[in-house]
Amino acid sequence: MDAVSELAGHIRRIGSDRPGPILVALDGRSAAGKSTLAGEVAPLVGAVVIDGDDFYSGGTAETWDAMSAAEKANHCLDWRRQRPVLEKLASGLAATWHPYDWEADDGSLALTPVVCESAPVIILDGAYSARPELADLFDLRVLLDAPAVLRSAQLIEREGEGYQEEWNTRWDEAEQWYFAKVMPPESFDVVIEAS
Repeated sequence: MDAVSELAGHIRRIGSDRPGPILVALDGRSAAGKSTLAGEVAPLVGAVVIDGDDFYSGGTAETWDAMSAAEKANHCLDWRRQRPVLEKLASGLAATWHPYDWEADDGSLALTPVVCESAPVIILDGAYSARPELADLFDLRVLLDAPAVLRSAQLIEREGEGYQEEWNTRWDEAEQWYFAKVMPPESFDVVIEAS
């Protein structure tokens, strides 16, 4: 079974048991294909997709490089900003938030807010999305597991050859720590193998 059919099937099974929005955390290492999977599943299950990168905490290269792997994983995405967004959407209300301003990339948030209507399914897409601090909100926590060689190729395709070394130096150890110590595969409701 392909990843799209597998994830859609898991979501539909939950939906058959309960009313109201279903919240899904789609987690996995960088460049595993989470956003592609979320985008392909969303129209099949009536989902809206929340981009986890909207909640990036920001910081200078020097700040990040001074942190331990655990500190990077804990600080990377601001789950405290994610929680009220997810709570509103789960209750059937629209949610508004200011995403990280990636153009300025100076720690500020964009002036134009994102407005998102609730939907039958809410997918939070991004590394660190299934973190324990948000576990009570999710009906389904999914790990998209992709081989390192596939992730490396997709990262280069997405960001360019020069980015690979910078990413490995700064972020790889944080993801290794998170998926070994905080959210190992057995912590997830479902593990889907990317191919």
